[in-house]
Amino acid sequence: MYVIRRVFKVKPGTTHKAAKVISQLAKAYEKIGRSPTRVYWSGYTVPGPSNTVYMDWTQEILGSPYAEEANEPEGVEDLYKQLHEMQEETSIEFYEMA
Repeated sequence: MYVIRRVFKVKPGTTHKAAKVISQLAKAYEKIGRSPTRVYWSGYTVPGPSNTVYMDWTQEILGSPYAEEANEPEGVEDLYKQLHEMQEETSIEFYEMA
């Protein structure tokens, strides 16, 4: 089993708005079969990097998002557009679970 974590560095002052959009994206992916997703951030009232939103979920296997069997939810283009306007950079991390 794996934990996959997306890290979104966002423009100052947009953390809460970005987290809301990312959460909507997460729910759309859950509807098509992704495991429950968590969206969280730090920096305001808790220690940690500012202007950073995280999204993580678990998967049994790692696969390419470009594989034939990979699914993307319908109707998320506007959410990705909103996120792109707030996002400065993004990365993805993979962790294997015991």
